[in-house]
Amino acid sequence: MTSPPPRIDAHQHFWKLDRGDYGWLTTDLAPLYSDFHPEDLLPHLKETGITGTILVQAAPTEAETDYMLSLAAAHDFILGVVGWTDFDRPDAPDRILEMSKHPKLVGLRPMIQDIKDDLWMLTPAVSNALAAMTQAGLTFDALTLPRHLPPLLTLLEKHPNLTVVVDHGSKPEIRDGGFNAWANDMTEIARETSAYCKLSGLVTEASENWTIGELKPYVDHLLIIFGPNRLIWGSDWPVCTLAASFTDWHAATVDLLSDLSADEVDRVWNLNAIEAYKLAPS
Repeated sequence: MTSPPPRIDAHQHFWKLDRGDYGWLTTDLAPLYSDFHPEDLLPHLKETGITGTILVQAAPTEAETDYMLSLAAAHDFILGVVGWTDFDRPDAPDRILEMSKHPKLVGLRPMIQDIKDDLWMLTPAVSNALAAMTQAGLTFDALTLPRHLPPLLTLLEKHPNLTVVVDHGSKPEIRDGGFNAWANDMTEIARETSAYCKLSGLVTEASENWTIGELKPYVDHLLIIFGPNRLIWGSDWPVCTLAASFTDWHAATVDLLSDLSADEVDRVWNLNAIEAYKLAPS
């Protein structure tokens, strides 16, 4: 009997509130204001056939990155960690090269969406940090909003050898019907660069009672411009639970990708993550 193909959740989080470095995480986000550990995620992975994950930073501290790497060392299903370091530090390039020696650190993610200066990503300090990431073979996760897409294109053109993944489709304003400007800017990113894009985080940008029909124009556009070879699935668990359970978002994705071939589905669920994060093949 043939085993089902491996599948990767390329974007999930864990956190412990008493660590104290999740400034964005307040009691206003009641469903998220709790500890989330590997044992909380494992039942969802088993139910949906997910065999491995990429654990992504949720706090702008190296201490949280160390915490995530300790979890990855203890749990084989965590295939890699996207961490954080301060790109503005004068010694950031050296720090990045040192951090890259950890076998499960596969990328870094500054929290661009929370930085007031939309052009921060184009500063000399960031450029030096990205050059070090390229040298180290680390992947840059771009946590951007639609307004960041024009400077992101400039960044990508300046660093053509840097592997970049745009998180959450750059968070299109689905609930407000924002489509055209986002679609045009994402098309430029897809056409002019080799960036990947994560099919994740969309349900929390949609209406409270979202439907697959509401998500479909955005997913279809991403499929057209990036193609199945550059889209990567992620749950964004537990953040997704603000709008959908892990299982519901997984099922919605299966529906949204139903027109793809088996090989194309395998790219989105597995092979693209392996390529983008330079993982050992499952």
